[in-house]
Amino acid sequence: MKISTRGRYALNIMIDLAMHDNGSFISLKDIANRQGISNKYLEQIIAMLNKEGYLKTARGNNGGYKLAKKPEEYSIGDILRATEGDLAPIYCLTEEGECERKEECITFSFWKGLDEVINEYVDSKTLADLIPKD
Repeated sequence: MKISTRGRYALNIMIDLAMHDNGSFISLKDIANRQGISNKYLEQIIAMLNKEGYLKTARGNNGGYKLAKKPEEYSIGDILRATEGDLAPIYCLTEEGECERKEECITFSFWKGLDEVINEYVDSKTLADLIPKD
């Protein structure tokens, strides 16, 4: 399993929104400038996060984005799955991955254990855990 730039940027965007939350909406331009992400790529990632209900949006001059919930209410696993899909290390552990050799596969239990550890770890961390403490 390799987390793409989309997943990494999604976390950075969510952290940016949490760190700069003053009650107002934050413009796409401000996020893009701070994160060094093009507006076009940022829009794609924000659309994924918005589809999951992770963001509040507003249009117009004072429009932009902000978190829909408190940072401690977002698990890192949920954010990554919203942008990356399943985090399984092998295809046969995904929802759509059906392997006819699963029962006799000598490495299946290893991969299943790795999948459990990965998911347990990313689900145990929240957005609040990644925000730098002063």
